[in-house]
Amino acid sequence: MRTGKSCFWTMLQALAFLPSMALKDSQTTTKRVIEEPEFARPIGNHTFFLGREAVIGCAVSNLGKHKVGWLRAEDQTVLTMHDRAVLGARYSVNMDAPHTWQLRIRPLRAEDRGCYMCQINTQPTMIWQIGCIDVFVPPDIISDDTSSDVSVQELENATLTCKATGHPPPKITWRREDHEPILLKKPQTREFEKVESYVGSSLPLLRVDRRQMGTFLCIASNDVPPAVSKRITLLVNFAPTVKVPNQLLGAPLGTDVKLKCYVEAYPNTINYWIKNRGEMLLDGPKYTIREEKTSYKVSMWLTIKQFSKSDIGTYNCISTNSLGKSEGTLRLYEIKLNSPSEDFNNQISVAGGPMVFVIISTLYVSTEELGPSPKLGVTRP
Repeated sequence: MRTGKSCFWTMLQALAFLPSMALKDSQTTTKRVIEEPEFARPIGNHTFFLGREAVIGCAVSNLGKHKVGWLRAEDQTVLTMHDRAVLGARYSVNMDAPHTWQLRIRPLRAEDRGCYMCQINTQPTMIWQIGCIDVFVPPDIISDDTSSDVSVQELENATLTCKATGHPPPKITWRREDHEPILLKKPQTREFEKVESYVGSSLPLLRVDRRQMGTFLCIASNDVPPAVSKRITLLVNFAPTVKVPNQLLGAPLGTDVKLKCYVEAYPNTINYWIKNRGEMLLDGPKYTIREEKTSYKVSMWLTIKQFSKSDIGTYNCISTNSLGKSEGTLRLYEIKLNSPSEDFNNQISVAGGPMVFVIISTLYVSTEELGPSPKLGVTRP
């Protein structure tokens, strides 16, 4: 009987201690959970520029005696282990408060673009998280895939091409170096559309016109400075054409007479003047010869000093290049002035003040001197 009572009291005491034992085990379990390492926040995704330094952080709580390592996620290459770099001098790690393990990569290369893993050596399973780096690369024009200077015959088709690398992919914009609008032929017409710029890796030019000749800029940009450009010159080859503003010119004797022609041609021309289909005129005491060139246009001037009867005749401005020859014709005649006494009746007075006479002289030219001509120009003394 006594033995039974002893067992009863022992069981009763055990039951009394159960709540306290359970509380102690609960506190131990809670403490163990709190002490396990965990990530305080995500690494996130980040963008950096080529050649700069990339810094990404892995924030860890309750690390304790565990170690933190950085790996390249793609191939599991270990970059750093705790406080030391494992792979190369470009990688380093440092501790940033509070408890953030920073991976630093410098200088940043395009191949560093990708994801990185922050790993903690917990047991039995390691815990990890991933953050990614995007590397922005400024544009660079690919010379081998970009047009050099282009030379075509007039009315042929031409295409200017420009390729560039970079990240994000660059946008290609075409402009003229002289800030003039780009002329683009409208489909199935002879008319041109004027645009300030053209976007695209290729600039198509249909049935090229001489007015499209010039230097174009291929500009590659992707919002990552600096933008880059390349100069591409379009050369349009055509035979000379000559325009004469005044084909018939008259002047009084003793004056200086200036003759003018306009030439359009490419490649460059040889230009000269001849008189009466004979002698070539040279710059000197009697003649002043001058040229002014702009792009494919040339202005030619011939000045005849002290115009005399021997200078009356036909003058030709001639232009020639490897594709052909062209010329313009000018006829020079004498303008005869009447004496003031012959035209005394042709006078007017100006009212107010002293009487002033203005002589109106009659100009006349014989029909033999004029000959047939569509234009009439007068050179005044």
